[in-house]
Amino acid sequence: MVEEGTRLWEPTPEIVRNAKVTRYMEWLGRPVDYQGLWQWSVDAPAEFWTSLWDYFGVAGARGDGPVISGTMPGAEWFTGSTLNYAENALRRAASEPDRLAVVSRDESGGRRTLTLGELAGEVARVRAGLARLGVGRGDRVAAYAPNVPETLVAFLATASLGAIWSSCSPDFGAPSVIDRFTQIEPKVLIAVDGYDYNGKHFDRAAVAGDIAASLPTLAARVRMPAPGQASTGGAGGTAGAAGASAAAPAGGARDGEPAGHPTVSWEELRSAEEPLAFEPVPFGHPLWIVYSSGTTGLPKPIVHGHGGVVLEHLKALSFHQDLGPDDVFFWYTTTGWMMWNYLIGGLLVGSAVVLYDGSATHPGTDALWRLAAEEGVTYFGTGAPYIVASMKAGLKPGGLERLRGLGSTGSPLPPEGFAWVHDALPEVQLGSFSGGTDVCTGFVGAVPLLPVDAGVIPCRCLGAKVESFDPSGKAVTGEVGELVLTQPMPSMPVMFWNDPDGSRYRESYFADYPGVWRHGDWIKILPDGGCVIYGRSDSTLNRGGVRMGTSEFYRVVERFEEIADSLVIDTGQLGQEGRLLLYVTMAEDAELTDDLVMRLRRTLRDELSPRHVPNEITEVPGIPRTLSGKKLEVPVRKILLGVPPEKAANLDAMANPEVLYCFTPES
Repeated sequence: MVEEGTRLWEPTPEIVRNAKVTRYMEWLGRPVDYQGLWQWSVDAPAEFWTSLWDYFGVAGARGDGPVISGTMPGAEWFTGSTLNYAENALRRAASEPDRLAVVSRDESGGRRTLTLGELAGEVARVRAGLARLGVGRGDRVAAYAPNVPETLVAFLATASLGAIWSSCSPDFGAPSVIDRFTQIEPKVLIAVDGYDYNGKHFDRAAVAGDIAASLPTLAARVRMPAPGQASTGGAGGTAGAAGASAAAPAGGARDGEPAGHPTVSWEELRSAEEPLAFEPVPFGHPLWIVYSSGTTGLPKPIVHGHGGVVLEHLKALSFHQDLGPDDVFFWYTTTGWMMWNYLIGGLLVGSAVVLYDGSATHPGTDALWRLAAEEGVTYFGTGAPYIVASMKAGLKPGGLERLRGLGSTGSPLPPEGFAWVHDALPEVQLGSFSGGTDVCTGFVGAVPLLPVDAGVIPCRCLGAKVESFDPSGKAVTGEVGELVLTQPMPSMPVMFWNDPDGSRYRESYFADYPGVWRHGDWIKILPDGGCVIYGRSDSTLNRGGVRMGTSEFYRVVERFEEIADSLVIDTGQLGQEGRLLLYVTMAEDAELTDDLVMRLRRTLRDELSPRHVPNEITEVPGIPRTLSGKKLEVPVRKILLGVPPEKAANLDAMANPEVLYCFTPES
């Protein structure tokens, strides 16, 4: 056992002196004092966020409107300003075209690279192709695509047009993707026909076809090259390919395709070489749509704006991750997790980004460590479960002389995980971060100026006024409470899609504490500003960093006629993924046979993801519900973790309190 709070790492005077946040404080004329800087950033938010625009020289026109107008949940930022995310990501391409921008790796060892000049050239080609398909400002481009350069190129091209991006990874089943994409009515779908994972190839052609057939607003589907067939293959294995057809079809259907859904190859999309341009858009203009887990219904389409993401990622990546033009930045993620959006933000600070598509543990648990050593990664990010798996496997990563920082997120990392990182990589600063898809960043995290203690996140991030609320809404220190934000941040959603009056948005974050953002995590804030996260305070399933709501799970399970009702519980806590448990109540005269269990597992794998196959499927006489009919997921999880039923739930508020006792560990 490692005691929480044990000191593991301290910055040297050289690290403090060379930290990018130190240079920022010197530019401000402030003393090098992180806690003082954080306090100023939340006491004077207009000054703080304005200083970031000036310090980083954001490409765009700031305008003369107010920095902040209104309050949560309706605050607006930098009224009158215009900018474009893609322009800020690619602004070094003209002056440094030969600088490495992208490294792409797969689990077979395949490697491709893109320089800044090559990346900008590919973005220009795909931008022109999307424009030929009718994509313009405000249109949606959806991608069912892996973590490869083509996906990054397509996103930047979409953003450059002022169109709106949204992506899901190809391990998601068709129903999960359709639930997301039908809400946003995309004009173009970019879809891959297959992907490789854990040494196997998975054919997704039929799934991609089902998705396209469910999207009546499509003008075209773009077929992305499958693994091993990548089309960006010039010098260095990455630039444009010659001899592509001259133009994509303007409309109509090809043989075997539904009318209105012509299929365009990736080569056709990128066939014309045109100058790169960027559409100036307002600060809050939609950049991308990401999705909530869908715990209480369909996944919520969360819209982030160009300006909020640019400023937030410049701040977080530069000051908290300490990244800049000399860095190689890697985070293990898929395109269905917000960490992909965060990873590609490395381009904003001039870092090269490493895109990896495949399993973290194929052909062995050390796969990601070997990749980091081979690519000279300077900042390595992953989910907490991978660190715990490396610890349990007794790994001793080598060849990481360039590594300065290690990021952990997705779930809380236990003190033992902190200690393993310190023992295995004693010179590396561990940065455990916690935030979410909702803001596409971390609220609490690390900074090069502060030491690292086992199990403790060193600080609240700049500009994030994080507090811990007790049930009465009182801020507390040294006690576990609800993680809330009492001031707005620019990367908070500009809206939910299809939520014209904002009611869905308000209900999601502001229903419990009016005017205060409730995030759904348990947090303890220590007197010195350090933080401890104790996991979700709601019932979201978090498997391998992929969040998914229980309602998506139930839509699959309860489609089986043999099953009358069901309950799914994720027992993960404190960095340990835990077990995924499915409880079912059988329909009359039905039995939970081995064949039914097998079909359930196969369907959940195919329609949700391999991560969401239950460890156990158990029959119970009833599913606990409130008087209003709501399933009691959180109380059951507490019971499974040892809380007595009468303390886990208000029995008087239940329709069937007797069934709670079926979930006690000794049952």
